[in-house]
Amino acid sequence: MDLERSLDPEPGPGPDPAPDPEPEPFTHADYAARMAAAAQSAAGAGLAGLLIAPGPDLAHLTGYRPADTERLTLLVLAAGREPVLVVPALEAPDAAEAPGAPALTLRAWTDGKDPYGTTAPLLDRGGRFGVSDNTWALHLLGLQRELPATSYAPLTEVLPMLRAVKDRRELERLAAAAAAADAAYARILEVPFAGRRETDIAADLAALLREHGHSQVDFTVVGSGPNGANPHHEAGGRTIVHGDMVVLDFGGLKHGYGSDISRTVHVGEPGVEEQRVHDIVREAQRAASAAVRPGIACQDVDRAARAVITEFGYGDRFIHRTGHGIGVTTHEPPYMVEGEEQPLVPGMCFSVEPGIYLPGRFGVRIEDIVTVTEDGGRSLNDAPRELAVVG
Repeated sequence: MDLERSLDPEPGPGPDPAPDPEPEPFTHADYAARMAAAAQSAAGAGLAGLLIAPGPDLAHLTGYRPADTERLTLLVLAAGREPVLVVPALEAPDAAEAPGAPALTLRAWTDGKDPYGTTAPLLDRGGRFGVSDNTWALHLLGLQRELPATSYAPLTEVLPMLRAVKDRRELERLAAAAAAADAAYARILEVPFAGRRETDIAADLAALLREHGHSQVDFTVVGSGPNGANPHHEAGGRTIVHGDMVVLDFGGLKHGYGSDISRTVHVGEPGVEEQRVHDIVREAQRAASAAVRPGIACQDVDRAARAVITEFGYGDRFIHRTGHGIGVTTHEPPYMVEGEEQPLVPGMCFSVEPGIYLPGRFGVRIEDIVTVTEDGGRSLNDAPRELAVVG
């Protein structure tokens, strides 16, 4: 492969986007349809039902986002039955205001009473249930004591695609979150890097995400110099100096849906090797994004990126999967990794983020969120991907 000929120039950043309008809200009918589809999927997988604790699955299915406490909150779904949300009595008024509440029945339990005894009559004795991955062990063990013949399996194992395929309004929210992340990146290029700490740049990124409409900032990775060789380096007290490569990886939630973008910048003009490594990663990211189309396996996206990096001799320095799904949380199935044979389906959204990491020296990562279309793939991020020079 001729690396130089394969890379085309890209436009620079444009002006900050105008504030986007509030998205069209989901209705209780939307949540009812999601719950019904999930229950049918569970039956198709041979499950007696689904048990959904507070977290991304509950938010997706009902619009309810309670605090995750030691008190049991659990959505019980089973084909042919009305959905039931078991809630602490003191939280029942909030649950009744959730967007999906009209489509389900609330069953409250009071402090001092047994929440597992309240839940047990809703479950088939001896049934096998899919359980949301973040369910507290305290609650699962409580149900097992109450119903010892039941068995449980994590949703990632039995229904990994539960939230993977997004509808039109979900895609609009993800596109708005990606545009906000693009705008934050354009603005961070304007701030000084040299002489400031990684934590200073991380704080700037968090503030910019919020300025552009994010209600939640999940991560702001700033890996300068040798710290960039650690893919998930926590921004620390290292002072950024002239000559550093700096990996930026940041994202969070806007309108309840995730953003996640990575770009690598250089403080001052880069050296020949730094530019070349960045160009290789950029070509790998482009090749993987171009491979996206309905019907191919998730692992084929990973293979497309890895083939480029391996061809140029850095295969052992690409040390993580190529991508992960994104939706109501910034990491969810599907995963773009060797061994994942799940075929791509229109509406799936995931990151494409190859990298090269040279221990003790520097790292490079470039990441966009890509959605599968009817005839290929589309990047939701438009931020320039060339190696930007900062001061």
